[in-house]
Amino acid sequence: MVTGGTGFLGAYIIKELVEKGYAVRAIRRGGGLPAFIPPGVLQQVDWVTCNVLDTLGLEEALEDVDAVVHAAAKVSFQDRDRHELFATNVEGTANIVNMALTQNVKRFVHISSVASLGRTNQGETVTEKKSWEESKYNTSYAISKFRGEVEVWRGIGEGLPALIVNPSTILGYGDWNSSSCALFRNAFREFPWYTEGVNGFVDVTDAARAIVSLLESDTTGERYILNGDNWTFRRLFETMATGFGKKPPSRLATPVLAAAAWRMEKLKSLFSGQPSLLTRESARVAQSSTYFDNGKLLRQLPGFQFTPLEESIGKACNAYLQQLPGI
Repeated sequence: MVTGGTGFLGAYIIKELVEKGYAVRAIRRGGGLPAFIPPGVLQQVDWVTCNVLDTLGLEEALEDVDAVVHAAAKVSFQDRDRHELFATNVEGTANIVNMALTQNVKRFVHISSVASLGRTNQGETVTEKKSWEESKYNTSYAISKFRGEVEVWRGIGEGLPALIVNPSTILGYGDWNSSSCALFRNAFREFPWYTEGVNGFVDVTDAARAIVSLLESDTTGERYILNGDNWTFRRLFETMATGFGKKPPSRLATPVLAAAAWRMEKLKSLFSGQPSLLTRESARVAQSSTYFDNGKLLRQLPGFQFTPLEESIGKACNAYLQQLPGI
């Protein structure tokens, strides 16, 4: 069973599982199915309508399930979403962990985030050994993912055969109005600001492949960083702009200018009703420099290779351009 099956990464995990011949059940909160996944794949899924806060629905969804991939999460850097972030990412994770323990699930993979490892502005290289540190660069999303991860470690202590994966920022073709796909929307709209901050990025199909491979292993009680490469945000947006044939960002956002920029975007959002292209929290992240080490995953999965980011971004840009009339 996959939670968050209609989300960006969850949908690609389902695609990977179905294509490998697994019988897949997935939960969704209602609404349509992801348009970025072939309908023939989605038709093979046993869909259950509920969410991770619905304990009765979860009990039904986990009947006769051998393994769980917990991908359901709220991703947002908007202040107004703080309550939903903690409800979904912490309480919801506790619910699915408790239900998996009750149902004696044999395998459990929790999709966390590198954000749960904490972030500083010291240009450090983060491995799986890093401990959480309080920092102004930790967003509400990061805090919620850290606390959700604590629930999984608690479950492992109670006998749940689980492991944790920590993807960096996920890139690929999806719904560019949500999650990290909005980075492509910002580039297409020629968002003018850039920073020299550094972050990790990973192709969504690579993340899905790695997660299913780890699911098929017998490893428990471990965590793995999923990261293709570490790039500056400037290089990221320049590469996206090139893929779209758009103007790259040209205005360096110093900390002072970044503060002015996110306030300007917030004001524009109030008038337009559209989500801000930049928020206070995302501006802080863009100013930080953090490198993520993928060595442990590559040692666990010999022969696994990450797709070069230039290739990932180029493919995604082409896919978005083909759908332009509808986006």
